[in-house]
Parts: sequence; C-alpha cells; structure tokens
Amino acid sequence: MKELIFDRITVDPTICHGKPTIRGLRYPVNTMLELLASGMTTAEILQDYPDLELQDLLACIEYAAKLTQVKSIYRIAS
Repeated sequence: MKELIFDRITVDPTICHGKPTIRGLRYPVNTMLELLASGMTTAEILQDYPDLELQDLLACIEYAAKLTQVKSIYRIAS
C-alpha cells in the first residue's frame, strides 16, 4: 500500500501555524488523533467533518506511527 502521508498530510507555515494538517483544510492531525483517542469512530468523525475521507484519518494514524519511529529528539534552543 502506498504511503498515505505524502498525499494527505501537509505542512504549510501559513495554515494552522505550520502544524501538520489534512490536505491543507485547516484540520490539524493532532485534533483528529485526539478524536480517535477519545473513542470516536471513524464513521462519527467523517459524519462531523464531511469534507474528510477515511483515507485522511488513516493518513493521520500513519503520520503518528512514523513519528514514533524517530530515534532521537533534541531540544532546539529558542
């Protein structure tokens, strides 16, 4: 299966302060993950957000899975 994140998850500094979003639609990935973690089903989310598709939610999960594969995290001085 082709990786969904490259087609569905976008990062644009002018949209949602550069947070990863679904297809630039101003739906942050973290919001969709929080809804899934709260127990909402994909069907319920898709009903509440009619411009989203199942593949968008699967891409959010794939994106989160990829983030867990990071070997090291370093704090950047601000």
